Amino acid sequence: MNVQQAVAELQTLDTRNPGAWPLWIRIAASVLAGLLVLAAGIYFMVKPVYDELKGEEAKELTLRKAFEENQAKAAALDAFKAQLAEMERSFGTMLKQLPSKSEVANLLNDISQARVASSLEEELFQPQPDNPREFYAEIPNRIIVTGSYHEMGNFVSAVAALPRIVTIEEVEITVPGKNEKTQMSEGTLRMQALAKTYRYLDEDELAAEEVEEDQASSKSKAKAK
Repeated sequence: MNVQQAVAELQTLDTRNPGAWPLWIRIAASVLAGLLVLAAGIYFMVKPVYDELKGEEAKELTLRKAFEENQAKAAALDAFKAQLAEMERSFGTMLKQLPSKSEVANLLNDISQARVASSLEEELFQPQPDNPREFYAEIPNRIIVTGSYHEMGNFVSAVAALPRIVTIEEVEITVPGKNEKTQMSEGTLRMQALAKTYRYLDEDELAAEEVEEDQASSKSKAKAK
């Protein structure tokens, strides 16, 4: 059978009577129908699996991103914990440098001894009222001393070397007046300063401070109403 005969047979096919079709056409039609059924089956069977696969891939990307974010947070958390531990150690070291209420007198005596060791003359050493803070209290002391510039430098260095924390603020160095110079050696200077020491608050003081804060907060709320 040549091509012309095949074309002629296709043109004369009776679609209502497939049984009368030539054998090769019936075979070709059966193969084509089988392929169509197979393709449809594959499509309807594979598409849900394909869609599910795509969904799982999207979930994988989401989970991977979440894992990477959590991993970064975990790494940052470890660094934060290490930093917090270091801060706690530093805070503990600093707290050990703060005297208790009963040790303040000894600290003030150490400051006076530093002045004596530096050969400075004392004109004033006047403790001021305590200034409570969050967990400690400032103890300011007004001091006026006279001596040479070198002696004053030795005094400041000696105070800085004390095991407790002491700061020297509001420093003012002046030359004594003419009338005073006759009573002082040449090169004598006068230094006025505020020496601040610090102590930690005991439990009773902390409790009292909390009560005061609560009372102040209650008053503020009452005024707001």
